[in-house]
Amino acid sequence: MNKMQLNKIPVIAIIGPTAVGKTKFSLELARKLNAEVISVDSRQVYRYLDVGTDKVSLEIRREILHHLIDVADPDQVYSAADFAYQATDAIDRIRKRDRVPLLIGGTPFYYKALCGTLSEDLPKDPAVRKMLEEEIEIRGLAELHNELTALDPSAAAKIHPNDPVRTMRALEIYRITGKPATWWYENQAKMSSPFDVFYIGLIRDRSNLYKNIAARVREQFSNGYPEEVEWLLAQGYSPSLPALQGFGYRELVQYVKGCCSYEEALEGDIRSTKAFSRRQMTWFKHFEPALWYDFDKYEMSEAMEDVMPHCIRHLEQEGKE
Repeated sequence: MNKMQLNKIPVIAIIGPTAVGKTKFSLELARKLNAEVISVDSRQVYRYLDVGTDKVSLEIRREILHHLIDVADPDQVYSAADFAYQATDAIDRIRKRDRVPLLIGGTPFYYKALCGTLSEDLPKDPAVRKMLEEEIEIRGLAELHNELTALDPSAAAKIHPNDPVRTMRALEIYRITGKPATWWYENQAKMSSPFDVFYIGLIRDRSNLYKNIAARVREQFSNGYPEEVEWLLAQGYSPSLPALQGFGYRELVQYVKGCCSYEEALEGDIRSTKAFSRRQMTWFKHFEPALWYDFDKYEMSEAMEDVMPHCIRHLEQEGKE
């Protein structure tokens, strides 16, 4: 342990692909550590997106406090910078109550924002990119470049007005994070996170993970997911909002509008979720320090028994030489 780590706040995080079993594991770990959960999920921040984002029940939230769930309306801009600010505040308040902050979720970019290493690998989002491609067709490249000039003049000055790829990339970063690419490159590299994070990684064999994904999506569809999307559209929330462009929601928007069948929406959601799980692991495999548990080889109770001494040791290291 170096001197820099001694001055940092130790926190624990549970990472892994969607449908691997993070929520169940996190609740048991929270009980054992007297912890409060901070959701690291870019979709659970939105109110009314409940079934499709698998939020834990209110009953569970009364037992174990959860933070950063339902903090924005679907038509609000909520950036990674917003998350980092609010998560830092939540960690401070949790610690003041002598509880343990436990980060749990599958949004790698939010972890990057909180840990101060964002400029190393700024995010990409196929849904945002698709929207920008459609906007170029409708509005024209010149108008998008003008928009970039207003948002990030330094970046726009370096990008030729006839360069659609770099123009879209700069706008993509802004729409995902809420800040210009220039800001991230100039500031983020200078930032030092106040947190020393110990990552607990959960994995499964890909074929078994895919079975879990398919089963969960089918359960969501039978438990009110289409009705949730229908209600959101009826309230006037635009299907072009980033909150409704994520996997599952975008497929069900097409179903509600009569553009595809129920089965086509369901299978499309399953395919998109599988693709998302692959992208998650591309990011998560670089997170350190991490202790990984293969849930095809470990029972949850075995993994819990093994990881507890590591968690306690990490939490007790604060301020020690």
